Amino acid sequence: MRSLAEMATEGAGKLTAKAADMATSYNAAKSRMKIGYGETPFGPARKSAYNSGIDRAVYHAPDPAKWRRNWEAKMAE
Repeated sequence: MRSLAEMATEGAGKLTAKAADMATSYNAAKSRMKIGYGETPFGPARKSAYNSGIDRAVYHAPDPAKWRRNWEAKMAE
């Protein structure tokens, strides 16, 4: 049976490998975020502020080392 450390290494590797795809997916979802928020009952000022925030938002990839530490700790509970 594999150890937690071995499984965590594999998981962190997968996270690292898909980081570019995650950023692409996030940026592609921005238009859907704005459409969804546009369907809320909020007024035009709120919707405009939200859309501006989404336009300025920058994707920050998760830290594989942090993910690994947290995953190992949780699985060891």
